[in-house]
Amino acid sequence: MFDRRLLTNFDWPLLTAVCLLIICGTVQIYSATHNAPSAATRGLYQKQIWWAIFGLIALLITISIDYHRLIRYGIFFYILDNLLLIYVLVAGGVRAGVSRWINFMGISIQPSEFSKVILILILAGYLSRHQPEDIGLREIICLLILLGIPLGLVVKQPDLGSALMLLPIFMIMLLVAEVPLRWLILLVVCGLGAIPIIWRHLKPYQVNRILSFAKPNLDPLGIGYQVLQSKIAVGSGGALGRGFLAGTQSQLRFIPQHHTDFIFSVLAEEWGFLGCIVVIGLFLFLILKGIDCALHAKDRLGTIMAMGVISMFAFHVITNVGMVVGLMPVTGIPLPFLSYGGTSLLTNMVAVGILLNIRMRRFS
Repeated sequence: MFDRRLLTNFDWPLLTAVCLLIICGTVQIYSATHNAPSAATRGLYQKQIWWAIFGLIALLITISIDYHRLIRYGIFFYILDNLLLIYVLVAGGVRAGVSRWINFMGISIQPSEFSKVILILILAGYLSRHQPEDIGLREIICLLILLGIPLGLVVKQPDLGSALMLLPIFMIMLLVAEVPLRWLILLVVCGLGAIPIIWRHLKPYQVNRILSFAKPNLDPLGIGYQVLQSKIAVGSGGALGRGFLAGTQSQLRFIPQHHTDFIFSVLAEEWGFLGCIVVIGLFLFLILKGIDCALHAKDRLGTIMAMGVISMFAFHVITNVGMVVGLMPVTGIPLPFLSYGGTSLLTNMVAVGILLNIRMRRFS
């Protein structure tokens, strides 16, 4: 039974900030797609509303289960998600030569999005059961296996962006769990040493994305087109923006994927610097609330879980915004709560549910 006394510790400001981000995202998705030639694309904002409702239900379910019990289901979710990732590679939906989706009853599900939260659960459970002084080579190998299986399956799709997001989550959680410094240094050195090997196995479009980051003017009509058009949109927004539905770059569809990966450029063009500051301020509020949740969690498990969630949100925001303004390579990472994507929104709502769960039970 759900303890009603927990409601006295419910963090309403945190949920309010998340809801404001979702509303902002839905408005921008409508703006980006309302004049699209396809009726299905014009209706994406309605789908996003439904996904937000499903996400709210998932959030309520998440907070109703004590996170100590929730962690016990981590291994089940981990196995199920890896099976789904394998299924995607074998028989999943293919778009533009990429296999990332499972089509079920007209709904597209992207299991790689679930992998982020599930990795947080499985790592938090494992790390909380081992004190820092007890972590040795065997434990590090186990941790690398827990990371390596979903990481390898996501890379194989190929979805390099989502795979890269697993790495900061992994390292931040190990750092918070106070894993001995020698093991952290070893992992970093091994990771840097693997870069040349990874580079040789990148797909041509992934190499092009990195090249466009280094020199977008090299091919302004090709690999650098997205970034150049996005930067034009951000710059043309000025201080107060061009106004709702008045952005030329987004309304004339000069920016590819402007309702998903580049939704921030639509926001910047229509609402300007002021609108960007408001949205970034909401993200900062969410992150600071999460850090406070981690600092005041009642046990080590709660601290590790909360910091895993916050690292996921923080690196998503930094990577997406950096990508839009040309400070980071294009990786296809969505902006949490704003970019169109049902699986992404559902996953983020579950992640917020974990934060609220930990915060509600800090005194129980």
